[in-house]
Amino acid sequence: MGELRYYMTIESTIIEMAKAAKKAAVAMARCPSDRKNEVLLNIAEKLEADAAHIKAENAKDIVFAREKGLSNAMIDRLTIKDATIASMAQGLREVAQLEDPLGAIVKTWRRPNGLEVSRMRIPLGVIGIIYESRPNVTVDAAGLCFKAGNAVILRGGSEALNSNQALAGIISAALKETGLPEKAVQVVPMREREAVNVLLRQEESIDLIIPRGGESLIRFVVENSKIPVLKHYKGVCHVYVDDGADIEMAKEICLNAKVQRPGVCNAMETLLVHKLIAWDFLPEMGKRFADARVEIRGCPETCHILSNAKEATEADWAAEYLDLILAVKVVNNMDEAIRHIQTYGSDHTEAIVTSDYERARRFVREVDSSVVLVNASTRFNDGGQLGLGAEIGISTSKLHAFGPMGVEELTTTKFVVFGDGQVRS
Repeated sequence: MGELRYYMTIESTIIEMAKAAKKAAVAMARCPSDRKNEVLLNIAEKLEADAAHIKAENAKDIVFAREKGLSNAMIDRLTIKDATIASMAQGLREVAQLEDPLGAIVKTWRRPNGLEVSRMRIPLGVIGIIYESRPNVTVDAAGLCFKAGNAVILRGGSEALNSNQALAGIISAALKETGLPEKAVQVVPMREREAVNVLLRQEESIDLIIPRGGESLIRFVVENSKIPVLKHYKGVCHVYVDDGADIEMAKEICLNAKVQRPGVCNAMETLLVHKLIAWDFLPEMGKRFADARVEIRGCPETCHILSNAKEATEADWAAEYLDLILAVKVVNNMDEAIRHIQTYGSDHTEAIVTSDYERARRFVREVDSSVVLVNASTRFNDGGQLGLGAEIGISTSKLHAFGPMGVEELTTTKFVVFGDGQVRS
């Protein structure tokens, strides 16, 4: 009986949060840009002023995480330092500087009957974001959703509850001071996973769910949600080094793509090399990877060229290692490289290194990942790097956004039609 009563408390709490967010979204949709920017800057100031309180609450989460046996890597992501707070504040200030997408006319045309038809940007409404570990996502996501005129419900990892509650309190105070609805940004105040299940059933109040985290979390959300989900399961990113590529350029690109931050979704996981340059490229490239402690898992030809390479299995071609491990395959031509990407890729990020303009054009045309690069590292698939100012995540589903999602991708468009008395016959 007690469990049932507690479940009903979770359910009623989430339902009320969703209803309040839907109501707040109406106010947010008509909020002027200067007031939104005022709130964002106010939150940034409060984060810096309340740094001691935030870190004290975060320390409670770290104790909890250690008791749960979380890995050092997870605890590192969970930890809020002075630099973390400074970065969150700076991110909000940058979002405040972005152009407000709402009300922008995307396209206008006139019909033969004189009707003037336009498409205007509007908010999505209420966005639910489900994520793991990093408390900074609470502020980053809230800022972007808020700038785009949306209300947002945030459900962070259970291990970050105290940190997220502290951050939510700061955001609520800034909203209240500016006269905007405090429920425009809400954090789910409970650790139980059942809260996520209930949240995913609020299709009447929530318009979109964005999960951020590991593949298991994202698959759980997709399988249980009644609400549309923007997702990417994993980043199996490729770099193809073409025949005739600038070898020195290729070495720098490949090293950066794999080594700079191997644990992120836009790091290279598979290197494809044209057979005509494999003997010129791989020995020196292999030495650079070895110096960076990268383990090579290669096809038979790669293992023949690189004595320290391990033989790759079928599972390696679809693997997202998120580590200093790299699959390497020598291919006969670009056709084989593209087929390999289409077979094993995850629609995330692909790059070609080539000196042939026509091959570059063909690669861009035939490879349908969210970001396709020519002569540049896969690490550039990032909202900030691509000029979006900031991002809420990278979508590998094509509805309604594909690739890094900035403020504009947190909106949709409606049709606006002007006439002068036209009636349909």
